Amino acid sequence: MIRSELLQELAKESPGMRSEEIERVVDVFFDEIGKRLAEGGRVELRGFGAFSTRERDARRGRNPRTGESVDVPGKRVPYFKPGKEMRARLNTD
Repeated sequence: MIRSELLQELAKESPGMRSEEIERVVDVFFDEIGKRLAEGGRVELRGFGAFSTRERDARRGRNPRTGESVDVPGKRVPYFKPGKEMRARLNTD
C-alpha cells in the first residue's frame, strides 16, 4: 500500500472528514514517529508493533562499480519489531 491508497482508505472510513484533514492527520502521525526516532526514542503502538533505531558499526565496504575499498561510517537505522497481535495476524492459517 502506498500513501495515496492509505489516504483513500481513511477517507472511506471517515466520511465526515475532508481529504485535507485526513492528509494532515497522516502527515502529523508520520512526522511524530520520525521526530521521536531522530531523538533516539521509541514509538510503541500496542497491537501493531514498535519502532526504534539500531546502531550500525562502521565497516569497510566496496564500490561495486570500481571494486575500490571505501570506509562506510557507523550510523543509526530505523528498526520495526511487530507486536504479538500483528505476528498472530500474519501467521494464521
